[in-house]
Amino acid sequence: MDFQTAVRTCFQKYATVEGRARRSEYWWFFLFAFVANVILSLIDGVLFGNAQVLSGIFGLAILLPSIAVGARRLHDTDRSAWWLLLILIPLIGFLVLLWWFVHKGTDGANQYGPDPLGNQATTV
Repeated sequence: MDFQTAVRTCFQKYATVEGRARRSEYWWFFLFAFVANVILSLIDGVLFGNAQVLSGIFGLAILLPSIAVGARRLHDTDRSAWWLLLILIPLIGFLVLLWWFVHKGTDGANQYGPDPLGNQATTV
């Protein structure tokens, strides 16, 4: 999955947590959000000083797609989306989620749907 396809997919599935998201979908969307936020923060600095107007609006606009793609990424690793709440635990929660997000999803179908990579292996 390339950059444009990943971003388009995340916005098309704006608040959809069903299904699975491959690693490339998650990380391309993460890169898009990070770069856009940096650029908007720079524009905010020039136009508004310390007020983060544009980056704040952008952050609110991508909040739901970010949560949804994170949930679908956890589904790809055969974990419930409720595990996203680990982010509320300082440092440890972030590190655990990062570990899960960088690892390959389960091969074949799991309880959350078919393999987004198209592998037909079955899991027990």
